[in-house]
Amino acid sequence: MKLKYKEVILEGADDRISLKRNDHGIPVIRATSFTDLAFGLGWIHASDRQLQTLLTRILLKGQAAEHLKGNAELIAVDQYMRTMNFLPDPQQEVAKLEHDVKEQLKAYARGFNYYLFNNRLVYEFKLLGYKPDPWDIIDTLVLGKVIGFIGLAEAQGNMEKFLLQMIQHDFKEDKLRELFPYLTEEIDYELCKKVKLAPALLPESLKWLGKLPRFIASNNWAVSGTHTFSGKPILCGDPHLEVNRLPAVWQEIVMILPDNKLTGISIPGAPGLVLGRTSNIAWSATYSFMDMLDYRIEYCRDGKYKRKEGWKDFDLRQEIIQVKKGQPLTLKVYENEHGVLEGDPYEEGYYLVLGWSASNNCGANDLNGILNLAKARSVKEAMELFKMFDASSLNHVIADTQGNIGYQMSGRQFNRPAGVSGLMPLPGWDHKYDSNGFIDKDKLPALYNPDDGIIVTANQDLNYLGKSNPINLAMGAYRAERIKALLSRKQGLTVDDMKNIHYDLYSLQAQSLMEIIRPLLPDTPNGRILKEWDLCYEKDSTGAMLFESIYLALIRVVFGDNALGRDVVDFILKETSLFNDYYANLDAILLKEESAWFEGKKRDDLFNQAICEGLNVVPRPYGKTRQIMLRHLLFGEQLPLFLGYDYGPIELPGCRATIPQGQIFTSAGRTTTFSPSYRFIADMAGSELHSNIPGGPTDRRFSRWYTTDIQNWLDGVYKVLD
Repeated sequence: MKLKYKEVILEGADDRISLKRNDHGIPVIRATSFTDLAFGLGWIHASDRQLQTLLTRILLKGQAAEHLKGNAELIAVDQYMRTMNFLPDPQQEVAKLEHDVKEQLKAYARGFNYYLFNNRLVYEFKLLGYKPDPWDIIDTLVLGKVIGFIGLAEAQGNMEKFLLQMIQHDFKEDKLRELFPYLTEEIDYELCKKVKLAPALLPESLKWLGKLPRFIASNNWAVSGTHTFSGKPILCGDPHLEVNRLPAVWQEIVMILPDNKLTGISIPGAPGLVLGRTSNIAWSATYSFMDMLDYRIEYCRDGKYKRKEGWKDFDLRQEIIQVKKGQPLTLKVYENEHGVLEGDPYEEGYYLVLGWSASNNCGANDLNGILNLAKARSVKEAMELFKMFDASSLNHVIADTQGNIGYQMSGRQFNRPAGVSGLMPLPGWDHKYDSNGFIDKDKLPALYNPDDGIIVTANQDLNYLGKSNPINLAMGAYRAERIKALLSRKQGLTVDDMKNIHYDLYSLQAQSLMEIIRPLLPDTPNGRILKEWDLCYEKDSTGAMLFESIYLALIRVVFGDNALGRDVVDFILKETSLFNDYYANLDAILLKEESAWFEGKKRDDLFNQAICEGLNVVPRPYGKTRQIMLRHLLFGEQLPLFLGYDYGPIELPGCRATIPQGQIFTSAGRTTTFSPSYRFIADMAGSELHSNIPGGPTDRRFSRWYTTDIQNWLDGVYKVLD
């Protein structure tokens, strides 16, 4: 049975289930219970997104070298996933699932397997000779946890390691504290220099980890009815993930019960909605930048680690990695009370141990929370459900049909001792640095019906809204401030106003820096172009291209020539996400009149040097510097373009500090992006949802629904789902 226009009827546990596509190709499920909706959604994911779902599971289980290809890069992926062991206690977590939630997960698995084993396997897996096992609820539990780590907590850990490397290279303390304003600990240069950093993952393996779903940076906002034409709240969201991939990360879905309707996005591999609306509430999420990682330093020898009372044994876990057409490999993982060792304890020395606050006794509550959202009738109820999330630290914005709006941060925060920021690796043998469990969720940042009637989150520092400080590294506030300014400009806001905000290309970052740059510009053709620039990143703008050229030159001059070296700066800019995540930390220094990073030079002199370098280019329309391809999940770049697996080229709009972001960078030689992976608008006065997505409903290349919404996504055209 193929899900086209023809209706498919399934027998559910409670009643018959109807599956049918609407005019946009989006599956619509009609059932009489949440359990039967889950069964239908499992069937649809196995039909429309089988490749994506099963490929994700292969990667999450550390079985890529066994089922895909036994090469070095996939062995490295398997080693990474097995080392992290994202769900060490699966049966314990299954036992913590609420009854109704467990029934939905079981039904989802039954629906997925019903389709999987009664229809042909997708041809990609036939080519690989892969025969999948049945889907299991533990597969969904693992997926739920990994989303909270890959790309989220992971980015924090990379920046903390970068701080350690700067210390090892004798960066002066005044520079470090300027760059990391939340850093509170004393810096033990002598100890930090002794730490042996384990080799990074093979660069090629990062290409495969990039196929996993990951929140990165996003926008969401809600306005109360006092600001809207309808008199009811409007909620908007656009999670920013990698968009240069096919299929799109999410699958849009409509699920209808006799007394409720769920419209939004699902993630293949799990039941329910990730973001969207019901008949009562709407919600969206952005990454919170909560620090959920702590590195500790351990002194090791002879397979043991040192404590005051003597040498202690690590817990040893051995993982067998099967290799396609090769010999199995044994991976040894060493762990202690602080986490996973990054190094060989039999080689004497100081090593890092990585601790993740969600590593153990965690996972079920995230699913208990998200699958009960559909039953919530108010913002208050939804906020309590979001507090249940442990593994995923997100900024949730909610609106309801009663007229309320709210914000709640989720996630499990270490209860660190006073004076411990979480940014520095500290001695594991000194218990004064040990965390005392986790922060009470009631202390996390939250907001309910603010006086001004506006809530905006865009990965900025929101510590001030709580009684704890979960964030020690955040993205800049430019996007959040721009959204709030646009929302405050007029009364009677409509859905069309929200669409315009989604696609707004004005940069507050450029506005701030141009106040310094503009008076210094020379009277040359390029100087005059930039002086007249309107600060918008339109695709035909040469001013935007010239500003970017100067800005990157400025980073190289101030942070390269004066400290890191241009080769290091270029590597960070081109091959990592560190700059894309934390550029505002650099901007805070550039905007100062004096800084330790200026090495005694005048700021204007540094800017003049960057202007000279940056303007020494041939101006081009900005869009011509922003061309990307949307690549097939498995066959990307491997097949001729005319076969249609890849899509493009397209010009990605925006830049790091504009509302759509549109960041482009390279990771391990592979182009990746931060851009809206889904845009949606919910006016709580009605029942409809306005949306677009950079893809289509299915991962089947020869389906008419493979790329159906991409042009809408580019042009700012929204579907109306009602």
